[in-house]
Amino acid sequence: MKIKTLIPTVLLALGLGVQGCALAQDGEWVSYRDAYKAMVVFAKYGKPKNLLQMHYQLSPQEAATSLDGVSLSLNGKTVQLNLPLDPTGRTSFPLLKAAYDENAVLALNRKASLFAFHPRLSLAVRADGAYDAAELRAACEQALQYQRYVNAAFGARKCVGVRFVYQKKAEAVLQLRDGGRETLLPSVDGAAFDGDAGAGFRVVNYRFSDWPERGQVVSPFPPLALAPLFD
Repeated sequence: MKIKTLIPTVLLALGLGVQGCALAQDGEWVSYRDAYKAMVVFAKYGKPKNLLQMHYQLSPQEAATSLDGVSLSLNGKTVQLNLPLDPTGRTSFPLLKAAYDENAVLALNRKASLFAFHPRLSLAVRADGAYDAAELRAACEQALQYQRYVNAAFGARKCVGVRFVYQKKAEAVLQLRDGGRETLLPSVDGAAFDGDAGAGFRVVNYRFSDWPERGQVVSPFPPLALAPLFD
């Protein structure tokens, strides 16, 4: 299976964020093969990606649709797996040849047409909660290079920052440490990722142009996700 044969599928899946992406078919399942073809491109991507991670995500099509109680499983002749979802609807996607060969399905306990199904690129979360400003810029640049690899529409876009995503009721405390100074960054209600419906999270948008190139961004509470911001 060559990467160049997968690119059209990935373009449909990634688009500009998640716009126009819905691998869901009628009923309560989606094709594992379709998802596999979109996800394997990141695994085969040969440029720097050490600061990135890729998940498979279910995104509600409407803000009123909740992820509460939603479950996803992989069902094939010899493969049966539960795929736990995090609060943003993401799951770690298994690249299994057996499931591909069996034309397995991703089964949902909700109506599939209520959701979009797609790869979701994000930045790796650090366990210690401390991020060098330079590393965040480098991670965002890696994300942009990958998006350009799968979607030519990103050619004119630029990295402008990183979104720290928290539960809506969580304390979204993010500090910028520069020398001996500490600055608390403001948080707002918003979507976890660009293109997601609704504003079900508390987010801090760390924009590079607003802060010094040096310093450290510290999150005492682990964020749910780190999303690259592009303009």
